[in-house]
Amino acid sequence: MIRINEEIKKELSDIIRQDLKDPRINQTMVSVLNVDTTNDLKYCKIYISIMGDEEQKQGVIDGLKSASGFIRREIARRINLRNTPELIFKMDDSIEYGIRLSKLIHDVNSNTEDDSQ
Repeated sequence: MIRINEEIKKELSDIIRQDLKDPRINQTMVSVLNVDTTNDLKYCKIYISIMGDEEQKQGVIDGLKSASGFIRREIARRINLRNTPELIFKMDDSIEYGIRLSKLIHDVNSNTEDDSQ
C-alpha cells in the first residue's frame, strides 16, 4: 500500500502541475502532501496544501473535485491497478501552520535581541 500511495502521489502531482487547465487550480501553489488509499482500492484520500486565502482554497478544492473524473482516468492510464480508487480531496493546512509558527518564533527572537541591546 505504501508503494501504491507514493505512486499515486507522484502521478497526481504531475497531473495537477502539467495536465489540468482549470484556472482556479493554476493560479495558486498546490502541493500534494499525503495519499491514503484503502486496502480494497475503493477510495483514496488526498491531502493537499494550498497557499492563498480562503476563497482561493475553496476554488482549488472545487476545481479538483470537478476534475476528479479526468484525474482518475489519467491515474488509471498511468498506473496499472486492479481498481482505480475514487478520489477524495481533503485540505491540509500544516504547511501554512508551520510557516506561521516559524514567523512567530522569528518575531519573538528578534524582539528579544532588540530588548537585550
